[in-house]
Amino acid sequence: MLDISHINNVKTFLNNSLYLLQFSLTPHFSSYAFSYNNTMDGDNKTFLSDFTLTGLFTHSKASGFLFSIICAIFFMTMIANGVMIFLIHIDPHLHTPMYFLLSHLSFIDMMYISTIVPKMLVDYLMGKRTISFISCTAQYFLYMGFVGAEFFLLGLMAYDRYVAICNPLRYPVLMNHRTCWMILASSWFGGALDSFLLTPITMSLPFCASHKIDHFFCEAPTMLRLACGDKATYEMVMYICCVIMLLIPFSVVISSYAQILITVHQMKSEEGKKKAFATCSSHIMVVTLFYGAALYTYMLPQSYHTPTKDKVFSAFYTILTPLLNPLIYSLRNTDVTGALKRVLARWRGLHCVTREEF
Repeated sequence: MLDISHINNVKTFLNNSLYLLQFSLTPHFSSYAFSYNNTMDGDNKTFLSDFTLTGLFTHSKASGFLFSIICAIFFMTMIANGVMIFLIHIDPHLHTPMYFLLSHLSFIDMMYISTIVPKMLVDYLMGKRTISFISCTAQYFLYMGFVGAEFFLLGLMAYDRYVAICNPLRYPVLMNHRTCWMILASSWFGGALDSFLLTPITMSLPFCASHKIDHFFCEAPTMLRLACGDKATYEMVMYICCVIMLLIPFSVVISSYAQILITVHQMKSEEGKKKAFATCSSHIMVVTLFYGAALYTYMLPQSYHTPTKDKVFSAFYTILTPLLNPLIYSLRNTDVTGALKRVLARWRGLHCVTREEF
């Protein structure tokens, strides 16, 4: 059974982790707290405390329309994922391992879109495009943690679908309460490890070439292009983290669905095949959307990247995907739509009883 208190514990853990990160990076923060010029071999290298984000609202004619769309997407994302968590918590029919994991997926979606979009919208309203070094570091740290946790969680959710279809009789044993919490702990650990490894290395690089970030938030490939120091260590750690964060969960997805396809192919009942595909289709769609854009961003060499492409793919999996996840799982899932109908019917019944009493 889903307990909202566990979500509060996760929030507390992340806040404490961010505090420890800031404490460990205090020398770097202080070195960027002022501006100075350092002349070396005749070249002036200027170190500034703030970065400038070009953002998505670059064209004045369409910027207002684009702002309205992103604002609507953000609020719809928060509402849709909030409703999903509420339904899973309140409806006993949804107190299953799959929906327990899905509720945490919705929570992660709400958190990582909140690290990017609100600042972007507020900056547009205020006519501001700067972000301080500390704010950029905090955004980078939280974003990498939440996205990393989602990568692992989506991958490990494929195991749940594998057990449900290939070993249905053992499902209550294999996907017990302890297993669910192990999946969640592994996901959060993977995301936290990604943040603690990449953030200190990235933000300790000297950003002396330029402080103009041709993006709408502090993302890893964009920050790497601004650095002018030795990038070999960072690129090696970045590659290892991407292999762990992307390829390992993706291999779990591939192996799980390979076994599922074999099992479905051996089924004699057409009804059973349709039910199996319906069970897996939502997860496959979410994995394809999220992993596809992320593979381009983090696995392709820098020579294939352009600022425009980076913005499009990043906007897709950081702004659109958190909205599509609850819609895909709800519109294509009779359990969720049924729970919503039951909650609405219960609310209408209580409303009618209240009116009759008065």
